[in-house]
Amino acid sequence: MDTGLYIVATPIGNLGDMGQRAIEVLAGADLIAAEDTRHSARLLQHFGVTTPAIPYHEHSGDRTPERIMQTLAEGGAVALISDAGTPLISDPGYRLVRDVQSAGYPVVAIPGPCAAIAALSACGLPTDRFRFEGFLPARAGPREQRLQCLVDESATLVFYEAPHRVLEVLGAMAAVFGEEREAVLVRELTKTFETLRRAPLAELEAFVASDANQQKGEIVLVIAGRDERDVTLDAATAKLLQRLAEEMPGKKAAAIVAEHTGLRKRELYDYLLAQKG
Repeated sequence: MDTGLYIVATPIGNLGDMGQRAIEVLAGADLIAAEDTRHSARLLQHFGVTTPAIPYHEHSGDRTPERIMQTLAEGGAVALISDAGTPLISDPGYRLVRDVQSAGYPVVAIPGPCAAIAALSACGLPTDRFRFEGFLPARAGPREQRLQCLVDESATLVFYEAPHRVLEVLGAMAAVFGEEREAVLVRELTKTFETLRRAPLAELEAFVASDANQQKGEIVLVIAGRDERDVTLDAATAKLLQRLAEEMPGKKAAAIVAEHTGLRKRELYDYLLAQKG
């Protein structure tokens, strides 16, 4: 097996999703760097992999990277795995990848399961553009601030969330994005009690609140992006448009503002109608 760092994706639940190439790389490597060696031991044992494993996570210190670099310097191969799915997706590791590349060793991706991509593929929301946000802040204030930054994002939004916070997060999303914003709860993907439910945020929040089982396990939340047909104006533009509309027909006011801002006249006129309504 050639020298290098191999980034190996592992199953997110169903062991049948383990790729043959991934098994061969894990078995042929000289060392496996695992997020949690106790968790990974069950996977390795299932596939008969006896390669020695060491812990590699954000608190593992300098010894693990040093051993990895030493193994590479001796001509060995190192496989990096996370607890589940594709390493480096909301997992530690990118600094290691940079260090290995800077030292002149190859980094090889062994693709496979990823909860975010699996959720997108089955969620029923647009996937031509999406934005992966990982985990939101645990505290309410910073979480709301982060969500406010995403209000006008038109791409589909993808979040990971801890089960004990999912109900609180859905409530925060409904408050910030609006109760009617479409969303999908994707829970325990590939496992026995998998859930995939698409609904407006308020309805999804009520569903999770009514079933304690939906507050357990691994969770992905997929949120529809803002409809680009919905016009959101900054305060100064909105004030100017409304003031002009007091002095002239709405269509003319919209045309003037469109000429000076680059916004579409029809959208500005629709905004005026909505405000009047």
